[in-house]
Amino acid sequence: MNIDRKRIAEQIALSLTKGIHAEIVRCMHDRGVDIGDFFEMPSLTLCDTLNISRTNLFSKSSRDEAYSLAWEELEFIEKHNIKVLYIENDEYPQRLRECYDAPVVLYMFGDYDLNKEHFMSVVGTRKATQYGASFCKSLVSDLGDMLCDELTVVSGLAYGIDALAHNACLERGLHTVGVLAHGLNMIYPAAHRDLAHRIIKSGGCLLTEYASYQKALRPHFLERNRIVAGLSDVTVVVESDIKGGAMSTAQRAVEYDRDVMALPGKINDEMSRGCNHLIRKNKASMITCATDLMEQMNWFPKEMNISPRQRVIFPELSPEEKSIYDLLRLNNRDYTIDEIHQNLCIPISKLQVLLMELEFNGVIVRCPGNKVALSL
Repeated sequence: MNIDRKRIAEQIALSLTKGIHAEIVRCMHDRGVDIGDFFEMPSLTLCDTLNISRTNLFSKSSRDEAYSLAWEELEFIEKHNIKVLYIENDEYPQRLRECYDAPVVLYMFGDYDLNKEHFMSVVGTRKATQYGASFCKSLVSDLGDMLCDELTVVSGLAYGIDALAHNACLERGLHTVGVLAHGLNMIYPAAHRDLAHRIIKSGGCLLTEYASYQKALRPHFLERNRIVAGLSDVTVVVESDIKGGAMSTAQRAVEYDRDVMALPGKINDEMSRGCNHLIRKNKASMITCATDLMEQMNWFPKEMNISPRQRVIFPELSPEEKSIYDLLRLNNRDYTIDEIHQNLCIPISKLQVLLMELEFNGVIVRCPGNKVALSL
């Protein structure tokens, strides 16, 4: 038997075993339990070795069933030239691996390096307006120009903003990743089969954690959103109502301590209520153009000689500005706006103005995770 095929089948089987998640795989690694051992060890011995409660018993029958399904899945992926990315392997996306609830296995159709620099997720409503569509296209195009095409856009291949983001990448000649909520034996929605084909043809990829027999069920879309958020350095919410998939993606990005940016809109516009809410609750920074994102992420344009803003060497600080400066200096770490607010009791609206002035004078800098720190 081909050792590589057997190893891949074991990795798939592990991911299909009921009750398995990333933390257990990490525990297996730490305790020296090989995947092959997982399927051979007696249930009680396995639980004791992994220090897992026996109430979460991995029965031999459930492991055997997963192992059998895995070999069927292996035939499918070999037939269609699909890659299996196991969480402990180098090709697995590092950003996603850092997330506590990362998928154990990813199936990738296409061949793409998921560990490149400058990954951005773009998400939003399925009912995109002209305002959102125009912004989405210009954002992708302008970022592509500023980064000299070193940009990857991640989205969920859904109607609306997702499809607009993917199409904007294809028009601009950028790579894009579509994350699916089902197996790779189908495309949902079916109307996006041509879009999926063009993503692959352009050098991008389709990605999913689901085996070929797993359908597009409602819970899968929410689970899919964590992958969209976890793959990227920053998630941009273009348009969304107060509830919806884009809002869940943004919340996941916040939980992962990733940057979130949102396009503001009129207060009475239904499709801007979610974005305005994220900004008002300080869960997202406001974005109005590509430059906002470049500054937020400290992504510097390629092949452009841009001098950093000259720092005011001895700025005159107001008492409140000095209190912010002292907090950052004495604790020597990054702070979120909310943490500064809690420590100094300065109203959020006023604090944002103070931080903007301190940043303008070169006293502080913006950091990933929507945080600020003293300028070096």
